[in-house]
Amino acid sequence: MSLSAAAIPAGPRSEPLAPWWHTVLLLGALAALSAASRHENGLPNLHLPGISARLSSYLTVIAAEWFLVLVIWLALRRRGLSIGSLVSGRWPSAGAFFRDLGLALGFFVVVALPLSFLASRFVPSAAGTEIKISPGTVLELVVWLVMSATAGFCEEFVFRGYLTRQFSAWSGSRPLAIALQAVIFGLSHGHYSPAIMLVVALLGMFLGLLAHWRKSLRPGMLFHGFQDGLGGVVAFLTRT
Repeated sequence: MSLSAAAIPAGPRSEPLAPWWHTVLLLGALAALSAASRHENGLPNLHLPGISARLSSYLTVIAAEWFLVLVIWLALRRRGLSIGSLVSGRWPSAGAFFRDLGLALGFFVVVALPLSFLASRFVPSAAGTEIKISPGTVLELVVWLVMSATAGFCEEFVFRGYLTRQFSAWSGSRPLAIALQAVIFGLSHGHYSPAIMLVVALLGMFLGLLAHWRKSLRPGMLFHGFQDGLGGVVAFLTRT
């Protein structure tokens, strides 16, 4: 999966990245994964033989998210495009990296923290859900961090990258595309309650706006991986 500095045109009139049936299949996979997670009453119940329930859930998530990226990459490859073209290039210098890192940290403070407070204030069950899936051993913490980095890359690539471009090309409206991918982002987190899924959708909306403004997925990827990783570290250190 090579990275390229060339970016796919971001305008609302750009061509779809893949045919409609490809997107339907991807949405079906997202729906199945979300439904399975909800049916099992949360990620800890996704068991793989021989390892802990939490560890098995992390590995399941990692495999599933990279599978979605693979499905999209196959479509991009048929058009002669690369993963980097959808991410929108690479960092040409350390300064460029730290600029995007600063945007990610600023997004965390301005958007993510207030949304997290909103969730904890009005949805008391949110904290319990996070504790249930948080790492309890050093090995689980290490795999959690790998899962966080995976989520940061893969989920931004799927939602703020592929789905936003598809919906934008079909509708001719970038705001509508950002709204649609945010709704699907919230619905894809089936292991949460409906109220928390709404908060996740709001986060997806702001991440879509960030990607549109920056014309790149990189700040969102940095933020997403950092937020998920930090949540696991804090939960691990405060676990009783």
